[in-house]
Amino acid sequence: MSLLYRNDIVMNLISVENLTLNYGSNTVLRDVDFKIDLGEIVTIVGPNGSGKTSLLKAIIGAIQPAKGFVKLKSGLKIGYVPQRLNFESTLPITVERFLRLIGKIDRASCILALETAGVPELLKSQMSELSGGQFQRVLLARSLLGNPEILILDEATQGLDQPGSASFYRQLETVRHDTGCAVLMISHDLHVVMSASDRVICLNGHVCCAGTPAVVASTPEYKALFGDGTEGALALYRHEHNHNHDHTTTQQERLE
Repeated sequence: MSLLYRNDIVMNLISVENLTLNYGSNTVLRDVDFKIDLGEIVTIVGPNGSGKTSLLKAIIGAIQPAKGFVKLKSGLKIGYVPQRLNFESTLPITVERFLRLIGKIDRASCILALETAGVPELLKSQMSELSGGQFQRVLLARSLLGNPEILILDEATQGLDQPGSASFYRQLETVRHDTGCAVLMISHDLHVVMSASDRVICLNGHVCCAGTPAVVASTPEYKALFGDGTEGALALYRHEHNHNHDHTTTQQERLE
């Protein structure tokens, strides 16, 4: 049986087991294993063509594995922030209206999502007038409207400068704290994103190394791909992840 995408009742939010992905006769990923629990921030890094986006596509069911399994917690709610969104710059539409396009969303929910994304002042702004960083924050707010258990971000800060990227990743930490959701993201912003992660998975057609940012940055496999500079920069940006993930303040409680 070739259909190996499963949605079982599992302890983890996402469990990837022995995953191999092919495009025709070309194997893009082989024997990938990892799990994600509620409240974790996990970052996937790797060079171009390493299989990062293919892995995300397999997780959401857009690609069927050649071997192995992707298991999702039953009824898992996923929020997605894309790398980019084609948007007609001349379209006269406010941020609130944009957020409410996805369904029956009330103003209070829009305000709460924007607050969680760190941009409550943008509710009445025109989408066409947003900066790149503001636009990505609105997309982040949009992904929060369904109260997801996990956010998946595919190069969500591409095109932002380093301060903008760092600000975005700090906001993800706030989102995790406020909502308790997990975060799985792909990024090339190595110097910043490493410090914002609980775990890092380094891909190059397979899992080269995985673990805490400090452990991964010190491995020979990582240094062979990215050089030695990130480890030094990591010390500059590192913050401690000594919090627990038992979040007692929910989005609804914050709204009330």
